[in-house]
Amino acid sequence: MKKLISMMGLLIVMDTVKAQNGKVLDTIFANEQMSVSLFFPNPIRQGITGSPNYAFSFNRERAQYFGLLQATPGENSNLLVVTENGSVYSYLLRYSHKLEKLNYFIDISDRIGHERTGRSIVPQVKLSLADSDTVPINDKALDYPKLCAQLLRNPRPFDQIKYKDGVVIRMTKSIYYLNEVYVVFEIENASQIDFEIDSLDLYKLNGNNKRKSSYQETHLSPVYKFQMPKVVLIDQSVQFVSVYPKFTLGARESLLVKLEELNGDRDIKVKLKY
Repeated sequence: MKKLISMMGLLIVMDTVKAQNGKVLDTIFANEQMSVSLFFPNPIRQGITGSPNYAFSFNRERAQYFGLLQATPGENSNLLVVTENGSVYSYLLRYSHKLEKLNYFIDISDRIGHERTGRSIVPQVKLSLADSDTVPINDKALDYPKLCAQLLRNPRPFDQIKYKDGVVIRMTKSIYYLNEVYVVFEIENASQIDFEIDSLDLYKLNGNNKRKSSYQETHLSPVYKFQMPKVVLIDQSVQFVSVYPKFTLGARESLLVKLEELNGDRDIKVKLKY
């Protein structure tokens, strides 16, 4: 079966290359200040960017016709989109401080090829942890436990530490893998009371909270949580992983982690800037 899937993926790549040879790819410019909208003739099923400084987001729960593109300064990259009817679209990506176009309405004639009939497979690309990819959550969900467990077995240094009343929260830097961001958290309870977790939320901050008119908090909803506890017992520490849709941080943006206690006031906030 694996050989059959690999062969089918190879055939798709060949079809894509044939279509691409006769068509010059357009370039789409993006930055971190503005959201560039791409409207396709059919609902989006998959989206792939080749570099972590580009983020292409779309509705994964309910198929829609448009996606949003943002970027931070970095190398040029590319975007590959597959719609629900199997049409394949490809574009070059570049960062630009000034954007002359914010909305792209894609025509069916712009596609570079068509996905083969059969099991949903996109061209296989060799990716590193710094690269990005997007596949349907239903197909990929089986990978989450394996990837998260691997991160816990091979821990990275905890760069952010915050404590209150004997409770400590630590987290690693964002780890980009495929089209998502993995964050390893650790909660240590050195107090004399069990710490029951009410919530742990991650926010993207834009602006300065001293200037309310320009300050904005955007909640980042996790797509998967691995081994997140409900309670951290006395003199114990627990590590777990949260997986978020891929995001980028601009020059004036940072992250905020809020850990809130259930039936208590030992709430902790950690502001992060990478």
